[in-house]
Amino acid sequence: MCGRFALDSGMNSLIEEFVADGGDFSDWTPTWHIRPTDTVPVVIDAPRGDLRRRIEGARWSMVPSWQKELKTSFPTFNARSETVTEKAMFKGSVAGKRAIIPATGYYEWHTEGKTKTPHYIHPAEGLLAFAGLYSWWRANPESPWVLTATMLTMDAAPHLAGIHDRNPVMLPRDWWDDWLNPELVGDKAFVDAAVAASVPVADALQFHVVAPLKDEDGPQLIAKAD
Repeated sequence: MCGRFALDSGMNSLIEEFVADGGDFSDWTPTWHIRPTDTVPVVIDAPRGDLRRRIEGARWSMVPSWQKELKTSFPTFNARSETVTEKAMFKGSVAGKRAIIPATGYYEWHTEGKTKTPHYIHPAEGLLAFAGLYSWWRANPESPWVLTATMLTMDAAPHLAGIHDRNPVMLPRDWWDDWLNPELVGDKAFVDAAVAASVPVADALQFHVVAPLKDEDGPQLIAKAD
């Protein structure tokens, strides 16, 4: 499970890499404390005449188009990869509305008794590419569309299992194009293959204990705890 993550100025290089044509989300302001329902950048291949790769701002908690309100009765910032193709909330997006959610790193809490110890988990360099799903929602035909997104989770890779029993699905670079391609129909086998491909990424991550997260932001949040 991932309920907090960070994204620094490395996002701007991703914008340059992915968006040669189109894209309405730019000039990312670094933040080290992204929370559910915050606006996050997502990479999508969205048809607008021709198929275009775009980076858009999305609400981090997915709401399907048929939902009456911009909220759900249960958390939707994560979706379990094991059951995502079975759930009405997500299965349509698995088929052809898949996204990449970039991150510098994410936070996870190790629980022992009543003690929860936060860890910051990150790659040695570069960005993580969380496997995500997206959906467009609007209140009525006259209202503007709202892009919403979720990230997939999986059983923790061996390297991270001592911190928490779940981790995000993190795609290697050679999976990015296929994951984003809406012409490749997503099914259970496709999701399972993405999960398997993400294990080496997860097992290469670094982590350290950080101070408890408070209602603040800044690079001090990812510093090693004293």
